[in-house]
Amino acid sequence: MSQPLPFFTGHVEPDGVQFDAWADRPLLQSLEEGGVNWPSSCRNGSCRTCLGTLAAGEVRYAVEWPGLSAEEKAEGCVLPCVAHPLGDVMLRSPGP
Repeated sequence: MSQPLPFFTGHVEPDGVQFDAWADRPLLQSLEEGGVNWPSSCRNGSCRTCLGTLAAGEVRYAVEWPGLSAEEKAEGCVLPCVAHPLGDVMLRSPGP
């Protein structure tokens, strides 16, 4: 018997939308499956269209270099198209 896949709770600020953040999927996919409209384009970590801020939680990246500088990572920037949650997360949406 296989174990159920783990998922966590994701929140989007400032609108307070909640979504299931699956450990085996990029956050962008979980956002979209949860009905959250999040900007995206390349889906491989290079175009930065989906750039947001990780206000709480921790992620791992599916690619070795996810297109973020060390300074951006230190400021909490995240690329949801290649970031997988390691627990509950809170994202600050991009744009105005």
